[in-house]
Amino acid sequence: MNAQAGIEQLQRSKGAAHAGFALSDRRICLRELHQSGSAKAIVLPGPAPEVVFLNTSGGLTGCDRLDYALTLGPGCHLTATTQTAERIYRSPGGLAQIGVRAQVGAGAHLDWLPQETILFDHAAARRRTEIDLAPDATCLMAETVVLGRAAMGERVARTAFTDWRILRRGAVPLHMEVLRLCDAALRMGAAGLDGVRAVASVILAAPGAADALGPVRASLDVDGVRGAASAFAGRLVIRLMAADAWPLRLQMVRLLSVLRPGPLPRVWQC
Repeated sequence: MNAQAGIEQLQRSKGAAHAGFALSDRRICLRELHQSGSAKAIVLPGPAPEVVFLNTSGGLTGCDRLDYALTLGPGCHLTATTQTAERIYRSPGGLAQIGVRAQVGAGAHLDWLPQETILFDHAAARRRTEIDLAPDATCLMAETVVLGRAAMGERVARTAFTDWRILRRGAVPLHMEVLRLCDAALRMGAAGLDGVRAVASVILAAPGAADALGPVRASLDVDGVRGAASAFAGRLVIRLMAADAWPLRLQMVRLLSVLRPGPLPRVWQC
């Protein structure tokens, strides 16, 4: 007899949201909006619109599915973020799946600046972020992963989290990396995260990205956050690590202010 027989199948959360934009009379206009399940996309108007994605289920656990997608037509400049930190809770079995896709057209620019992802003990998830750039399109993306909430005294002893980040330019791979957090031994070891609770990556893909390397490195020396930056082949890559999420978030705000004009997404300031 199957050991699972008689066990009630838990309801799973599934959501997908897609927003598409195009230039019309020199204005960036929403041309397409699709929302289903727990995923929503809110467009905040302005000279450079902001898209705020949110997950109404309040978090993810085993076998949940969440997909966000963006399409930027030629010449569109857009910032996209998430309404709050995404929470990955203890899994009763199976992986939560998160997909992020963006198509960035000719001469367009995307700032993909989601808020933190918080992993709880025994969280299990796989995320895949794919951004396809036209040959002359540009992109700034940032991701932060936090192990539990220090203020609540939470400890994360076990987790299974895989986070792919893939950028292509003109269908040719430009940048590919994967973060894997598997167990306490990996996180605490000197070759792993060395006991830190929060890590972040920032990637700028643009001609002249290396010009920002000096100002970025000049901003890295802050208490409580370890950081490094490098530039190569039209990319600037920043890595940050901290024992707590709050000083890392403050440092992210400083660095993003160096890399992009204007204020951060409005929900970051709430």
